[in-house]
Amino acid sequence: MVSAPAREPSAARNIYAFGITSFLNDTATEMAYWVLPAFLASLGAGPAQLGLIEGVAESVASFAKLFSGYLTDGIDRRKPVVVAGYAVANAVKPLLAIVTAWWHILLIRFADRLAKGVRGAPRDVMVAESVPKNKLGSAYGLIQSMDSAGAIAGPLVALAILSRFGIRSVFWAAAIPGALCVIVALFGIQETVRSHGKEVAEDKTSKDPQPVVVDKKERTSIALPASFYLVLVAVTLFSIGNSSDMFLVLRAQNVGIRVALAPLLGLVFNITYTLASWPAGWFSDRVSRRMLASFGYVIFAAVYFVFGRAPSAIAIWVAMAVYGFYYALTQPVLKALVVESVAESVRGRALGIYFFVTSVATLAASLITGQLWKHFGAAIPFYFSAVLALVSAGLLQGAQRRDRMSHA
Repeated sequence: MVSAPAREPSAARNIYAFGITSFLNDTATEMAYWVLPAFLASLGAGPAQLGLIEGVAESVASFAKLFSGYLTDGIDRRKPVVVAGYAVANAVKPLLAIVTAWWHILLIRFADRLAKGVRGAPRDVMVAESVPKNKLGSAYGLIQSMDSAGAIAGPLVALAILSRFGIRSVFWAAAIPGALCVIVALFGIQETVRSHGKEVAEDKTSKDPQPVVVDKKERTSIALPASFYLVLVAVTLFSIGNSSDMFLVLRAQNVGIRVALAPLLGLVFNITYTLASWPAGWFSDRVSRRMLASFGYVIFAAVYFVFGRAPSAIAIWVAMAVYGFYYALTQPVLKALVVESVAESVRGRALGIYFFVTSVATLAASLITGQLWKHFGAAIPFYFSAVLALVSAGLLQGAQRRDRMSHA
């Protein structure tokens, strides 16, 4: 058995290695992501095709996340899965430069999201194994800050390239940070220590918790607690209204914001996202994670209401900046909430189910938004999303009150 002090050097290295990998990967991703709506328009596609592309991409990612969650709990070496996920995703992005039809983009996004789905659960479990439970929020927050810092660098690089070259040049350039990402993942990340055959769990049903030996074959039989499912219901309802951010870009273009400024929209909210993620994660280690996530949903509702009204271009820019706070208060915080709510032996399964259900809901959200936009105008889908966010915030707080009553 490896003692905690022996793991600390590797743990610190892993958190920073994952952070740098996330930075490079998101730089490559965001270089391409924010110019996709304009690129699709140049190929003769519109909101309906965008909704289909993003919906299919998220659906395949959802099934990949569910599979990888169960896979994570059953394997001892997770690094190969994580590295392979980064490698495939960054190998297909430059192919956007040679597409000639919108369905080519569909295939590329399919491969990209499949790779992301496969690597997600094992990466997050490795992070959880690298830090104490009372530092989960800080760890996820730091990695999320690095990730969104890449989302700042990506649009800036894309903007510089667009000022002198065409959109396709942006896709070619994305290969550089993508390759560096794979190199860092391969040589920087270290496999986390996990027991072989047997593991020690804590019997939480006893007033005097004692270590309980859990056989590796029995891991999948451990039930997930009710608190996990209560959070899942609230997050799933919210996700039904959380369509692709590409619809925000399309709405901004409706208001009069030029296509060339699309990367700056990503820059504006990612600056807020980057600056707030680590503090939000740190803060969630000290206060209620559900409270912070609920507040994030309220911010989301306010932003989408502004996009629905779209009173002016200035209002859109301000709303995009505020939008970053929603991400910071939910992405790392909810992930830490899921991980801490279940036994260590089923973290992968819990994350896989969480990612799967929310991704399926996101698929529905993109398809619903595309159809609502097509048949009822641009404002209606944003109002729809705002209402669902407020209801979900209330459900999340209701789950928190129920937890307090059950522990009273």
